Amino acid sequence: MILTDDKLKYLEEKAKNIRRAIIEMLVEARSGHTAGALGMADIFTALYFGILNQDVKKPDWEGRDRVILSNGHICPVLYATLAEVGYIEKKELSTLRKYGSRLQGHPHREFLPLVETSSGPLGEGLGQAVGMALADRLDASQTRLAGGQASHRFFYCLMSDGELEEGSTWEAAMLAGKEKPHNLIAIVDRNNIQIDGNTETVMPLEPLADKWKAFGWQVIEIDGHSFQEIYDAIGMAKSVFNRPSVIIAHTTPGKGVPEFENKFEWHGKPPTKEEGDKAIKEI
Repeated sequence: MILTDDKLKYLEEKAKNIRRAIIEMLVEARSGHTAGALGMADIFTALYFGILNQDVKKPDWEGRDRVILSNGHICPVLYATLAEVGYIEKKELSTLRKYGSRLQGHPHREFLPLVETSSGPLGEGLGQAVGMALADRLDASQTRLAGGQASHRFFYCLMSDGELEEGSTWEAAMLAGKEKPHNLIAIVDRNNIQIDGNTETVMPLEPLADKWKAFGWQVIEIDGHSFQEIYDAIGMAKSVFNRPSVIIAHTTPGKGVPEFENKFEWHGKPPTKEEGDKAIKEI
């Protein structure tokens, strides 16, 4: 799919709105994770404003695509996106991390039904997504046996590169490589940082693409800030029917705010009021 200039402009404006909302939320909360949330804004924009099969008027529609956010600490980008789409009211964003709020510091499924899974401990999301995709395949098989029409939904698992240091991630990757759920698409935020520094210093991940290929996955590497590449990668992933796909999205942590970009110190630090005001102007 070739994106038109109008569509690109539309997506770019949505991404800016989401980034501004992220900053405002973090300033108000005075806690939270900045770098990863800003870095994934383009991925979330592409998904929720063009790629996902969803119905804003029916958020619990059974046929919807599922988004599993494994690295739950970047949830400000999820909340900001849900508000921009219209699933929740924008005024609720100011309650991030406050007592009694549905917008917890890590997504909680029971508090916010729009969230498919609760997340917080890293390394669990891919296992959950694999299980959901396999369960969907069983459901589809039973539906066909009963003479019905099976759904064609996809399961998108968004992950950080730092959490690939968790062994449970590779157990899930190995199972998916064996069972080959073609409707499973993992998206790795390859921003090269984690809370203690650069990923290649803390625990080297490269050659990352080769590792996924060895587990039987289709691997696609992209610029995670190029809407055209994001759309093309999803299209490629959907066209494969004999294995799961992983998209390694190279992103800039803190994207949109020069003072935040590529600095691991902003992994889990919120901006001050003054820093936030400046960041919003720059975005």
